[in-house]
Amino acid sequence: MSDIQFPDALLDLERAAWEEIQAGHLTVDTAAAVQDAVTAHANEAGLSRYDVEMELKKAVRHREG
Repeated sequence: MSDIQFPDALLDLERAAWEEIQAGHLTVDTAAAVQDAVTAHANEAGLSRYDVEMELKKAVRHREG
């Protein structure tokens, strides 16, 4: 999968957002929290925010097994 290591808090936020999306009830607060956390993680790791976001979505939405 990805070489990007995600903190548990970021994975938890994306899982919550994904659950809300699937239920048809994504809130602005949840979406903003994920984006803020993705941006912060990308900045701290010296990575592209886009790459972090795409790999995070893959990690949460397309888990193997």
